[in-house]
Amino acid sequence: MTQTSLDRPTPEQPSSPRRSGGVFDASSERSLESLALGVGAISFVLVALVSLIVFQFQAAPISGPGSVGQFAAIASGVVTFLAVIAGRFVVHRHEGGQRLRVLDYVDVAALAFAHGVIALLGWTLLAVILEQAFIGATVFALPVLLLAGATAAMSGYIAFYSATHMDLQLLAVVLAVFLVFGVLASMLTASDPDWWKDNLSALGMSSNVSAFAFNITIIVAGFLVTTLARYSTRGIPTANPKGIGRVRVTLIVLGLFLGMVGLFPVDRFFALHTGVASGMVAAFGVLVIALPKWITGISRAFVVLGWLFLGVTLLLAVFFFIGYYTLTAVELVAGILVFTWIVLFIRNAAALQQDSRPQPISAH
Repeated sequence: MTQTSLDRPTPEQPSSPRRSGGVFDASSERSLESLALGVGAISFVLVALVSLIVFQFQAAPISGPGSVGQFAAIASGVVTFLAVIAGRFVVHRHEGGQRLRVLDYVDVAALAFAHGVIALLGWTLLAVILEQAFIGATVFALPVLLLAGATAAMSGYIAFYSATHMDLQLLAVVLAVFLVFGVLASMLTASDPDWWKDNLSALGMSSNVSAFAFNITIIVAGFLVTTLARYSTRGIPTANPKGIGRVRVTLIVLGLFLGMVGLFPVDRFFALHTGVASGMVAAFGVLVIALPKWITGISRAFVVLGWLFLGVTLLLAVFFFIGYYTLTAVELVAGILVFTWIVLFIRNAAALQQDSRPQPISAH
């Protein structure tokens, strides 16, 4: 994979002067790989030393409170968060070190948080699975240090690589994985086992950790959608001069509404919560219906797929109103369809941008 970033130049945007050399050299794939390995090595040493202090060279359980799994997951989350920030700093220097705006800092913070949560929940889930495979087993003192350091090293390496190779399609994958992990974790830790009988938003109604995890997941996902909206619509060719701006604004509105779904829990802000959730669906409907006029070159297959997704969403809503489906089922399926559409839109937008670029003439 070649080095790319969310700020890479488009055909309408000239390249920025690039810097190379020094400790933060990002002028080649070999340099980036060396930096990623360095992040991994530093993470291994630091986390292993911290685990030595925490566990005092004693055996520990695989998962649960005071376990090596819990420690490794938390340490990996912190390492991942910092590695993403470091990776974006390296890319920023390589792109010329131009002055960052407030939204740029928000984007990096949301991206780092999403990676950190994925690492935290991913290692936690793996520890729980391993505990079920090795029932009653404990981890000896030396393996505790090695396992904690190794998980942190792997997390730091992957996070730094992701941050320095971040493009729109990878960002879409990060958004999807983050959203799935966050909502799934909230489901598994919900204090009310019958939450699903009400609606998906019931996960965010209480004041415990489960509700906080759900709400913060939705809020950060909203930030990531607005980030995708700003970057994915750059340089898309269209015969409608105002079309790209309208697509961008509608996607940003969708992301803001999604974030407000988590910001305003349904039990405390019922009317506002319901309004922004409905507005999110309405924004999606506007995008699907108006997209062929706004982006004239978009493929017919994608337009038809959007209509199909919208039709299924409306049909499920009808099933809910006649009492055939629960609201939870409607929200889950509709959410999956909307985010699938967003990911596919990014891929189609990237294809249009690629086709619009002048192709080099090969000599025969």
